[in-house]
Order: sequence, then structure tokens, then C-alpha cells
Amino acid sequence: MFERFTPELREVVIGAQRVASDETSANVDPLHLLTSLAQRTGALIALGCPADELADDLRRVRRRGGMSDANVEALSGFGIDVEHIVERVEQTHGPGALTGGQRTGRGHRPFTPETKKVLEKSLREAIDVGSKRIEGEHLLLALTAVPGVAADVLAQRGIDYLAVRRLVEQREAS
Repeated sequence: MFERFTPELREVVIGAQRVASDETSANVDPLHLLTSLAQRTGALIALGCPADELADDLRRVRRRGGMSDANVEALSGFGIDVEHIVERVEQTHGPGALTGGQRTGRGHRPFTPETKKVLEKSLREAIDVGSKRIEGEHLLLALTAVPGVAADVLAQRGIDYLAVRRLVEQREAS
């Protein structure tokens, strides 16, 4: 499948591995893909989502151990203050204790099953629109289509599958 990626999308995947390495994560997850995609594509800007604002959202979610704002809001309805819990964990275990940092070194990081599902879905999305190459927009479609924290973060910014699909179709038509 990697051979069908455009050079830009290959850079996104390599960038996701770097992001995971920088965070000392043991694996590459969909949030790493989204972080790298936000740094390297204009599709998010075209959808009204500046990369720096999305990066702030992703840092906040990562700090909370992968809890989206929607998760935090739901828990607050039960009287659970997630930010307070995160602060207490960081007081005890250090800053970023919930970010998933478990591995040291810069070696290969495998993709999580969710990441593999997103990459496979990006291939299906490219095929669905008749494209021979897999581009960043196809990955963005997949990130919105596969349930998870990345889709939640994008949805909070008003970026859902239909919005991305319309963008892809507009670009394909021109």
C-alpha cells in the first residue's frame, strides 16, 4: 500500500513516526498521524482549521491520555474533574505522565491496530473516488471515518466525513 502513497503522504507517515518517537510512545497511533498531517497539508486549512489550533487540541488530548474534550465533558457530568486528575498524576509521576511515553530511543515504532485500520481505510477512500494514488485528503477522510479520538478531535472542529468528502470531490472535479 505504501507504494501508492504520494510523496507528501509518505512524509506524513514518516512524520507520524517522528512524532511518536519525540513523545517516546511505543507505537504510532492515529493522533500521531493527525499531528503529522496537520503540519504538512492544506486540507485542514481549507476546512477552516488552522494547524496551530489543531496542534493545541492534540497536545491537550495527548496530555489527558487520549481523552477528547467530549470525553472530558461527559465525565464532568458525573462530577469527575479530568484536569484535576491529570494535574495530580503529573505531580506524582511528572509532566506528560499520561501521554503514553513508555519507550526510549529512536528505533522503529509499530502502528497500532487503529492506525492500520485508518491507513487501510485511506486506500479504500482513494479507490472510491477513482484515484490511483493515496493523498493526504484520503487519510483525512479515513481519520474522520474510523471511530476514535482523532475523529472526535476533528468533529469538535466541525470536520467530519461529509465535509472532507465534499472537499475531495471538489478537488477531483477541478
